[in-house]
Amino acid sequence: MQYTAGIGRTAAALATALAAATLMTGCTPTGDGGEAAAPSAPASAARPTGSAPTGGDKGGTTSGGGSGGSTGGSSPSGSASPSGGTSSGGTGGVTKKPCTIDDIEVSEAHQADVRPSGTGTGAAVVSVTNTSAAPCKVYGYPTVAAAGHGSPEKSKPLPTTHTGPDAADVTLAPGTRAWTKLTFVQVQGEADGYCVSGATPATYPTVVIGVLGAGKHQIAMDDGVFAFCDDKVTVTAWSSVKPS
Repeated sequence: MQYTAGIGRTAAALATALAAATLMTGCTPTGDGGEAAAPSAPASAARPTGSAPTGGDKGGTTSGGGSGGSTGGSSPSGSASPSGGTSSGGTGGVTKKPCTIDDIEVSEAHQADVRPSGTGTGAAVVSVTNTSAAPCKVYGYPTVAAAGHGSPEKSKPLPTTHTGPDAADVTLAPGTRAWTKLTFVQVQGEADGYCVSGATPATYPTVVIGVLGAGKHQIAMDDGVFAFCDDKVTVTAWSSVKPS
């Protein structure tokens, strides 16, 4: 009886050991090869949502900014437009609008202080005034024609030679002027005088001044008539500085 009880106790102990081993084997995860599997990565190591590039790395749109493929930003405030017109922002409101025939008035010619010696006109100063309510510009050189018998339709264009500084735009505020100087081939001698070239001196009551973009204007001398030789004239470009 004592032997039988010992066997029973031994069998019970073995059964308990086998049960514990079975439980431990079931709780331990294994890999495909029977090894213990590596622990999974913690959830906090995952990439935050929305942090992946949305095309910005490829020149596309990036968050928080403009398009990476932009074709040009906005023009700075006040910059001049490519198509012209009045500009501002550092240019003082300088206009690019040419004066028209309705914007200006051309003065009578006044004999210049500095002129070739002789008895004819020699040289004359002419001004153009902006009579409009807005700025406009004059530019280039004037054209000159002698008005036959005082009639513009019978005018005789005079070949012109340009002299002085190069032509530049002259912006005229309302009421301001620009000038040009006309220098003729001077008549010599007394009475009817003579021309050094042998030509006959010519006299004209008026001449016609052409302003680029602003038409033609018939003017007279403010004292006397135009008298010169060889039917040609030298002109300066329009200038904001009155010539002598």
